[in-house]
Amino acid sequence: MAAAMDWLPWSLLLLFLTWDTSAFYVPGVAPINFHQNDPVEIKAVKLTSSRTQLPYEYYSLPFCQPSTITYKAENLGEVLRGDRIVNTPFQVLMNSEKKCEVLCGKSNKPMTLSVKESRLVAERISEDYYVHLIADNLPVATRLELYSNRDGDDKKKEKDVQFEHGYRLGFTDVNKIYLHNHLSFILYYHREDLEEDQEHTYRVVRFEVIPQSIRLEDLKADEKSSCTLPEGTNSSPQEIDPTKENQLYFTYSVHWEESDIKWASRWDTYLTMSDVQIHWFSIINSVVVVFFLSGILSMIIIRTLRKDIANYNKEDDIEDTMEESGWKLVHGDVFRPPQYPMILSSLLGSGIQLFCMILIVIFVAMLGMLSPSSRGALMTTACFLFMFMGVFGGFSAGRLYRTLKGHRWKKGAFCTATLYPGVVFGICFILNCFIWGKHSSGAVPFPTMVALLCMWFGISLPLVYLGYYFGFRKQPYDNPVRTNQIPRQIPEQRWYMNRFVGILMAGILPFGAMFIELFFIFSDYRWWWRNFLVSGGSAFYVLVYAIFYFVNKLDIVEFIPSLLYFGYTALMVLSFWLLTGTIGFYAAYMFVRKIYAAVKID
Repeated sequence: MAAAMDWLPWSLLLLFLTWDTSAFYVPGVAPINFHQNDPVEIKAVKLTSSRTQLPYEYYSLPFCQPSTITYKAENLGEVLRGDRIVNTPFQVLMNSEKKCEVLCGKSNKPMTLSVKESRLVAERISEDYYVHLIADNLPVATRLELYSNRDGDDKKKEKDVQFEHGYRLGFTDVNKIYLHNHLSFILYYHREDLEEDQEHTYRVVRFEVIPQSIRLEDLKADEKSSCTLPEGTNSSPQEIDPTKENQLYFTYSVHWEESDIKWASRWDTYLTMSDVQIHWFSIINSVVVVFFLSGILSMIIIRTLRKDIANYNKEDDIEDTMEESGWKLVHGDVFRPPQYPMILSSLLGSGIQLFCMILIVIFVAMLGMLSPSSRGALMTTACFLFMFMGVFGGFSAGRLYRTLKGHRWKKGAFCTATLYPGVVFGICFILNCFIWGKHSSGAVPFPTMVALLCMWFGISLPLVYLGYYFGFRKQPYDNPVRTNQIPRQIPEQRWYMNRFVGILMAGILPFGAMFIELFFIFSDYRWWWRNFLVSGGSAFYVLVYAIFYFVNKLDIVEFIPSLLYFGYTALMVLSFWLLTGTIGFYAAYMFVRKIYAAVKID
């Protein structure tokens, strides 16, 4: 039975990874080859805004629609992200130019926006919404050209090209609202090398757009839906007056350019950042600080412990009875079970579940199986992995619960499977009700919510029970010293020994958490809960920075976007605290067992 218990979790993990391998997409192995004049479908994903944090589907605004609207079948991650991929009436052919074409409406009958539609479009423009399109699964990007040498000669100016995802729906100027009603698509293709007798094939490697606002009077359209753009800067933008009906044309043009970028590297443009050097400098600086401070603290603690252990063992060799002192004084109480051991073990089990999920997600991403071209793959993988990692969370929680002298393993397993997921589901459900009220595509549909509940109670819950059963049956952790029957009286603690103060101290310098933990253990043997809470102290400062960022960096002023921001921030902080608290707890637990095992105690 013990052997089966050891290999069962790994067998389940291997089974899951091999079963779901076909769902992953490895970049560079599944390109689509186009021939000359083959249709390249342009699809819409959603509308997004950093001000409202509420995505909307493309046809929530009065854009031109095809004869038949077809939505793409989406995975779990796409649904949770608010993606609603749908076809559009744009007609794009491979390596075929289009100067200007009317998307909908006729030359003598432009498209008319009602007052309600005009008001909605004006509202979305004032909220800084972006439109996201894709071609061959490649997102559209707007090119931004910046010049680093502003004061020098024009010939010496260095052009810095950056890209932003999507394109702006419109813009405002002097309290007037203008709509980008003309899109100039620029698509780049890579010509594949073939033999002489074979026809050339093309692969799309970049998708750019230049949005323009051109008023109705400056666009000349004929009966064949072709149009003529105004020359130079003589045209005026298309204004949207929210108080009346507005007439306009939606038009587009297509331009193709050959590129040396290969298909496997086409995502590099979208993944580059404007401050790459600063970003890497920050990472390297953080790593150096971590190793430097960890090394200093480790040297101090090891030197102190060696001296203490040598003195304690030397005193044991002396026959004269001497009063115990220092951290040896609490050896009979340091492993005394804490209050609420079931809740503590359940939270730590969820932390192990999170840790295993994050570890495997990072590993799979390093293998290239979570490419950004696989939309929603990261979130889908994370959700399924969290469900399947319940066996590891249940196993660790069950063994720890037995170590803490717990007996109700069935109730403990249920608590492990429902405590943290229940809090997350409750917060998400409340936020989802508000998103539903705003008719946003970010709202999780009811069938998807039912499917998540079925996954929770049909996959995660049984696996947690399975792992908890084997963990509870396994031999508990062997503590090196016995616990006294009568607890030692704890003297009155000073103000800086308060639990919240400890969280603040450890959170300021997470590397000093180990030193602070030792100080607490030496003064107070009730360290189980304190260790778990203090180890996650940096989550408090994550919350403080999130509030600072909201106040100083974001322009969110409405209630529901603010509620969404703080709701998702609360989930992030809770998960971060659970993860870091679990890592800190087990690190301190192993450390305490190690140092007390090195001391001779009668």
